[in-house]
Amino acid sequence: MKRICFCKKIGIAKRTAMCGILTTLALIFSYVETLVPLNVSIPGIKLGLANLVIVFALIKLDVASATTIAALRVILVGFLFGGLSGIIYSLAGMVCSLLVMVTALAYSRFHLITVSIFGALAHIIGQLIVAACIVGAGPIIGYAPFCMLAALISGAVIGIVDSEILKRVFV
Repeated sequence: MKRICFCKKIGIAKRTAMCGILTTLALIFSYVETLVPLNVSIPGIKLGLANLVIVFALIKLDVASATTIAALRVILVGFLFGGLSGIIYSLAGMVCSLLVMVTALAYSRFHLITVSIFGALAHIIGQLIVAACIVGAGPIIGYAPFCMLAALISGAVIGIVDSEILKRVFV
């Protein structure tokens, strides 16, 4: 199986060190996000600061590294700040998001902002699917449009910030 990499080749030691640093940074961003809740009337809405790190890893490292960082972040944040249900919701969102972003980057070469928006929308769709399985589709149908709008906005913000970071960071 061919390894998808959107960046230049880097050594295993540098990749491992970068994964450790980026996982730590994603954990810090997740923690900061718990300290500064958004004052919106939609429960569970977050900006998704840790996704800055995941998108960065997709571009600067490779899919396997980004997946590892994302999975470690979800599991560690779940154990540190949430619980099992949070891990389940986040894992579903993570898998959907990564699949969509990798596909968009590998086959269509969308702009990074668009890829980030697609990832945010896929993430919330994955979480809404899990929620629909747990509580039924009825309550989720009215909640979904607000979540999608929030994902659109946060995906755009994350994409814009990541575009600026990638212009200035050399790995």
